[in-house]
Amino acid sequence: MFSSMAANYFLTFLLLSVSGALSTTLPEKPSHNQSPPSNSGQINSNSVLVALLDSHYTELAELVEKALLLQTLEEAVTEHNITIFAPKNEALERDLDPEFKRFLLEPGNIRSLQTLLLYHIIPQKIGLHEWPDSSTKSIQHDTLASDPVGLTSRDSENKLVGTAKLVHPDDVVRRDGVIHGIEQLLIPKSVQHDFNQRRNLRSISAVKPEGAPEVDPRTNRLKKPAPPVPAGSPPVLPIYSAMAPGPSLAPAPAPGPGGPHHHFDGESQVKDFIQTLLHYGGYNEMADILVNLTNLATEMGKLVSEGYVLTVLAPNDEAMAKLTTDQLSEPGAPEQIMYYHIVPEYQTEESMYNAVRRFGKVRYDTLRLPHKVVAQEADGSVKFGDGDGSAYLFDPDIYTDGRISVQGIDGVLFPAEETKSETKPETKTVTHVKVVSKPRRGKLLEVACQMLGAFGQDSRFTTCQ
Repeated sequence: MFSSMAANYFLTFLLLSVSGALSTTLPEKPSHNQSPPSNSGQINSNSVLVALLDSHYTELAELVEKALLLQTLEEAVTEHNITIFAPKNEALERDLDPEFKRFLLEPGNIRSLQTLLLYHIIPQKIGLHEWPDSSTKSIQHDTLASDPVGLTSRDSENKLVGTAKLVHPDDVVRRDGVIHGIEQLLIPKSVQHDFNQRRNLRSISAVKPEGAPEVDPRTNRLKKPAPPVPAGSPPVLPIYSAMAPGPSLAPAPAPGPGGPHHHFDGESQVKDFIQTLLHYGGYNEMADILVNLTNLATEMGKLVSEGYVLTVLAPNDEAMAKLTTDQLSEPGAPEQIMYYHIVPEYQTEESMYNAVRRFGKVRYDTLRLPHKVVAQEADGSVKFGDGDGSAYLFDPDIYTDGRISVQGIDGVLFPAEETKSETKPETKTVTHVKVVSKPRRGKLLEVACQMLGAFGQDSRFTTCQ
């Protein structure tokens, strides 16, 4: 009994001595009116920074971690209170330009990403009641990125941070800061300038000075092996070389989605667009030609499998019914007609209309070399060809899968010189007029005639008379 009591007294004395020693070494506890400790270097679990990482603003939190800003924000929180303007996840997932997001996530652009994120943080705790009341008044606050951001109000309910609308005011409130939810991302001018400059440099560097790949005319193959291309990029050879007789010219099927080996499945895509023509209605003649001309459909499928893109200008049944027997009777005439309606580019109604609106007339290459098809704006649509042989874009975007685009037109197109010879045959009227031409005398004969005349003698030459 005595021994247990002595042990309890000894433990009590030991605890008191330890607590006294700790009280002499630890700083005093801050009062409730003060901000969290500034020199401790530790983040409270109830900090606004921890709340951000655990909040529903997951996209912003992920960007903060990728930008390696956690240490910087910890120091900012320990020094003063902060205000975080957090864009909603949709603003960073769907609404943000993919090219701009790719620019931010590149390792070489981490400085721009850090500047962008720090532009959303003010080293001061600002609540909703501190927004200006009138729409004419604006309050500027410096951010951690050194660029100021303005707080304005359209009315009592619509508050703005720069150009972004405040959608969740005071969403997360802590002692050392507050998080406001905003509708879109805030982009400082310096980051926008870096992005524009990098985009311009990238477009300039895309022009390769090596020149076009050399093709051996005897074997129709590349003289040098082509370097590997990224997924979805066009083949290294022009499409006309791929159409040359002989073995396939592409070094390998272009990598891309679809197919068992992650290559473009051109045969299935051609079948899909022919089936779409049949279901769409009004293009049965065009579909029948493609089905019967198996070599044409096979060649189109091969081109798409090798990574090329095609735009088919499909005449409707009413236009195909106007074709005469003479136009179809020549050997290879159906193939040549179809080749003239295939453009080796991927064009949609929007892209073609914007082109003709901007440039007036646009000449598109066709698979029928060397003929081109002319497109121009007419009556708010796109017109192909000139004169009587023209056709309008009638059914736009019948089929678009990223590799093959089918645009319905209301006429059959022919090259310009063929159209002239068929529609306006030249009739030459030959009138027989008797023309008496004086023969041209040579220089020596002319001198001889003058000498005979000088001596008073008539020449026996008819040319002198």
